[in-house]
Amino acid sequence: MTPEEAVAALEAAADPSRLPGMARVGIEVSHALGVSVPSIRRIAKRAGTDQALASALWATGIHETRMLAALVADPSAFSFTAMRGWARDLDSWDVTDMLADTFVATPHADRAIRTWSTARHGFTKRCAFSMIARLAVGHTGEPDATYIGYLPLIQAAATDERNEVAKAVNWALRQIGKRDRALHAAALVEAEALLGLDDRTARWIARDAIRELRNRATVARIPAE
Repeated sequence: MTPEEAVAALEAAADPSRLPGMARVGIEVSHALGVSVPSIRRIAKRAGTDQALASALWATGIHETRMLAALVADPSAFSFTAMRGWARDLDSWDVTDMLADTFVATPHADRAIRTWSTARHGFTKRCAFSMIARLAVGHTGEPDATYIGYLPLIQAAATDERNEVAKAVNWALRQIGKRDRALHAAALVEAEALLGLDDRTARWIARDAIRELRNRATVARIPAE
């Protein structure tokens, strides 16, 4: 699939009437077409993995072409420099979270998480914590030590009041706590520590994480190890 064909497929699937609803949930729509995520995924399946196509699509700056770029990109082909360039371009939570799923599969995932966890740009910083959440959900072979090592990053970012950052920090903490019983205990200890801070954002992150991690149904689904 060429970049022109991919853009044409997205334009054919576009429904501009979707844009107000997207905006209401905090999606940046100034360069959006109004294509649903299932439609974007179907086009990505047709395109396959193609890093050159991904790079061309990202460069267009269109919201949905960047989502498609994240889906067709080859994680093994990314340099850290290229990842950093894409991360700096991020301007919407949905693209950020989709790209995090791609970036977490690259050889540079840990470096990106640690570097971007203190980024000034809000969506770059969000990407770091979305990557932690994606790693916790989809990478079952990662040792507990990896996630224990990310808890200080969560603590340091928990006072960032920007919505895009706070929600991702919260998401990362909750997903770490749902991996196994040891990490569940560690995440609750971290949440209790945040609850004791004199900071509204940190306390919100803590309360929300504690509510989910102490839910009986959630606890019942957590594996022993």
